[in-house]
Amino acid sequence: MINALRKKKVEIEEAAAPAPRPEEVGKRWAIEARGIQKSFKAGQMMVDVLKGIDLLIEPGEIVLVMGPSGSGKSTLLAAVSGLMKPDLGSVVALNTNIWKMSRKKIDRFRLDNCGFIFQGFNLFPALTASQQVQIVLKFMKLKKRERKAAAEATLTDVGLGHRLNNRPDRMSGGEKQRVAIARALAKKPKLIFADEPTSALDGENGNIVMTLLRKCAKEQGATVLCVTHDARLAVFADRIITIEDGRITSTNADPALFAHHH
Repeated sequence: MINALRKKKVEIEEAAAPAPRPEEVGKRWAIEARGIQKSFKAGQMMVDVLKGIDLLIEPGEIVLVMGPSGSGKSTLLAAVSGLMKPDLGSVVALNTNIWKMSRKKIDRFRLDNCGFIFQGFNLFPALTASQQVQIVLKFMKLKKRERKAAAEATLTDVGLGHRLNNRPDRMSGGEKQRVAIARALAKKPKLIFADEPTSALDGENGNIVMTLLRKCAKEQGATVLCVTHDARLAVFADRIITIEDGRITSTNADPALFAHHH
């Protein structure tokens, strides 16, 4: 009985993803998510956060996901980046069906291919800015000299060349966010996932960060998926996806709609 139920569930998962549209057939995607559903338990109730989302992103594209708080933006980013398994649907990233892999292989995929920028910085209190960046490169087996040079170059790019040896308690919120961004970019990832990357930054530093992300996309071919409330970022995007109540409401919203929002 258990095996029969499991088999039926697999069939449901596979059936949840709709067939590609004619214009999508044969196209190469950096991220191809289909039929993504995710629910969470709230007390005695199950709340549907993602309600059958399809998300298709081309290599080298900068895509913003915008929508009100609670619309499912961050959950969608977690599902397509290998951080949180959806209840239904499939995610193919860089031609890899990530949720068909073991947890260990997913972790390795993220290390090798993904850069993450989170709202909460996730810095180590005892490490300097340079060491924060180097620690990821160490996991990637880079030599010490290469790690140090890459950390210095990336921190300089985000305007922190003078903060290489400072620990987080000697930095402002904006500086800590830029260290976190440098850490994500230093390994030259193919996929960059950003959750409110400019939330702690003023306009000037926000522009520096987004210019860097755009450089990664256009010069290195990185694909950028950015969840944000920050309407100032619209001018940096190739495409804006809007989401509301767990459903995508537009896959190519007009940047002008967000130009004067604050």
